[in-house]
Amino acid sequence: MVVPSLTIGALVGILLSGGFVYWEVGRFATPQVPVTRFDERREMFAYTAGLFVGVPLAVAFVLFRLELAGAALIGALGILAALIAGTEGSQLLLIRSRFWSGEARPFYALGFRAAIGGILALALVASYLSGPVAVGVPLAAVAVSAVALVALEVAGALLSLRPDPASGLRGGGPWSGALVGAVGFFLLGLGPIAGPDASLAAAAMVAVGSALVYRRLRPFLDRVAVPPPPPTPTAPGPPSAYGRTEEPLASTAPPTSRR
Repeated sequence: MVVPSLTIGALVGILLSGGFVYWEVGRFATPQVPVTRFDERREMFAYTAGLFVGVPLAVAFVLFRLELAGAALIGALGILAALIAGTEGSQLLLIRSRFWSGEARPFYALGFRAAIGGILALALVASYLSGPVAVGVPLAAVAVSAVALVALEVAGALLSLRPDPASGLRGGGPWSGALVGAVGFFLLGLGPIAGPDASLAAAAMVAVGSALVYRRLRPFLDRVAVPPPPPTPTAPGPPSAYGRTEEPLASTAPPTSRR
């Protein structure tokens, strides 16, 4: 059975997150550049992992909005803390794993967090479309909030990385990413209680602020070194004599006669 709200939400989430990975991360892959600066297979695995991790985080985001709408501030703050801890902790595990570590980890973090943002946008759009739909400012607020969720996640992906001291970039780290994420999610959670106009203004504020943070940290991607070319194959040498027997040499001694 196809649920229209989930289908439309999935379409919005995939278009936003997949479009970001295609245009932003793809500009560092061939044919846009001579040599791709990351492993494309690992990038797709990071995006897929983000889709799975984003499911429980999306549940936490919906519960956070419901708790905030019900004026249960303590419960809302507890769920918000779990949401931030799950987001930052999962990225920390990703970039510290052997499979996704190395120079190209900013690209893998971007794909991972973009997928999480897409699932969060799916949950937001699906929850809105499951009830009465009002065209106008409420619908615009949901659309801008979906964009803000993906923007907040991809900005947090770079903000949570610790910069190299030689790079000249300031700030960064899991605590910085957690603080920015907490403020952004709190503003986006005010929609059910602040009204459509305030919700639209808060979503626009989060989207613009996340874009500015991402723009400041964008040199992270430019500083990723180009991977060395693969070793040139050499001509095979002579076959090894291991496991083989050489034929005996013919004897040069004269044959002896028998009597």
